[in-house]
Amino acid sequence: MPVAVVTGAGSGLGRVIAVALGEAGYDVALLGRTRDSLEGTASALGSGGSALVLPTDVADPAQVDAAFAAVVEAWGRVDLLVNNAGTFGPSGDVDELAVEDFAATLAVNVTGSFVCARAAFAQMKRQQPRGGRIINNGSISAHVPRPGSAAYTTSKHAITGLTKALALDGRAHDIAVG
Repeated sequence: MPVAVVTGAGSGLGRVIAVALGEAGYDVALLGRTRDSLEGTASALGSGGSALVLPTDVADPAQVDAAFAAVVEAWGRVDLLVNNAGTFGPSGDVDELAVEDFAATLAVNVTGSFVCARAAFAQMKRQQPRGGRIINNGSISAHVPRPGSAAYTTSKHAITGLTKALALDGRAHDIAVG
């Protein structure tokens, strides 16, 4: 069976994606911060692929590396990463935003996507057959921001750049990124 890793899998779009992948026959590693919500997603997968519940803070490289090691130990490979974890972060005029809140938004949305892509990319390069796909969840806000969204909009612009850079780097290793 193909193997997928979905971040932010405990709710919303992440849950919908994980369930759809399970129904399509993927084994799905569910990453998110809350075990209970991840277990809810796992129970919704039905009879498709199996689920691996991995509570993970995507902004913590050690936790991400441990999660990907668990996926490889369980299933031997990673065919798909869906970088979906994210937060809107603080709202308001830029002069009203605490630097710490801005940085926390970037930590989840940008650093988290980078760290997960880094782990997936390394595994996809070394597995046989090599390669895979990485999908980064962006936002229309990268092109048409809403008022009071400096942190979120900045992070989604960064995701666009990260995606383009990874797509170029992945070509030589049969890793498609979009």
